Amino acid sequence: MDFLDRGRDHVLALFRVVVGGLFVIHGVKTLFGVLGAKAAVPFTTWPSGWAAVIQVVCGGLVVLGLGTRGAALLASGSMAYAYFVVHQPQGLLPIENGGETSTLFAWAFVLIAFTGPGVWALDNVVAARRTETRVPQPA
Repeated sequence: MDFLDRGRDHVLALFRVVVGGLFVIHGVKTLFGVLGAKAAVPFTTWPSGWAAVIQVVCGGLVVLGLGTRGAALLASGSMAYAYFVVHQPQGLLPIENGGETSTLFAWAFVLIAFTGPGVWALDNVVAARRTETRVPQPA
């Protein structure tokens, strides 16, 4: 099981990229009416248009690993909102009300928010640059 432990950070990073990418695709489908959508939804439409913008922006940030924890937290909250406002009134369980996708996204983003971006993230590059000690150059 040691090999599983050695790959943990890479698998978390891959999980982050895949979940974020799927979230972006979901938002693109809604905003632009592509990939099997019946029609495009203007971004000014509440709540689906705003949700799609959150999906594209937060999903993109999560894929890049930039502002990962905050973006994942906002994405999780938007999916929790979708579940409780759109799906839950139609039935208690996600299998009854069609809320499986929003439930899975909400919990996946909670996991990303708590575990961080993993090794392949721009957050790591930004953090490394902030901690570099810069030696003053002679004039």
